[in-house]
Amino acid sequence: MKMIAVLFSIMLFSQGCTYAISPGIADKADRTVLFEKLQADPDAFKGRLIIVGGTIAQTNNVNQGTLIEVTQKPLDYWGKPQRTKRTSGRFLVLHPGPLNMMAYAPGVDITIAGEVLGTGSPMLGAQQYDYPVILAKELKLWERKSVLCFPKLWGNAGYG
Repeated sequence: MKMIAVLFSIMLFSQGCTYAISPGIADKADRTVLFEKLQADPDAFKGRLIIVGGTIAQTNNVNQGTLIEVTQKPLDYWGKPQRTKRTSGRFLVLHPGPLNMMAYAPGVDITIAGEVLGTGSPMLGAQQYDYPVILAKELKLWERKSVLCFPKLWGNAGYG
């Protein structure tokens, strides 16, 4: 019985400690591509499979599928975007099919494995920007952590 409990515990623990992208795709990704270099010259990396992540800035349906604008963040050991204000810019992710706009909402952290397509220049407001464009092969959304707020139970409670 102890052996079953130990095996069950190991199984539960190992499921929570896997990389964000499946091994089949992660093993093929070029981990030498730095985002700063990708942003400086996206066309130099065309065709390479990379893993990047960040926080979704906006999501739009387009003729080719869904276009996600992401504010880049460094990834941790598990492939999750780090909680930091540090960013090296933005990039675009083209997913070939429709996505749930509520799930892929601004503020949600995302990890992407995809092929670099080159440069995209969408109009954002009145200005046009050049962004690296990545064709999504695999996406991983990260749950938003809710912040617990507790009422103040001491201090100025109106006594006296």
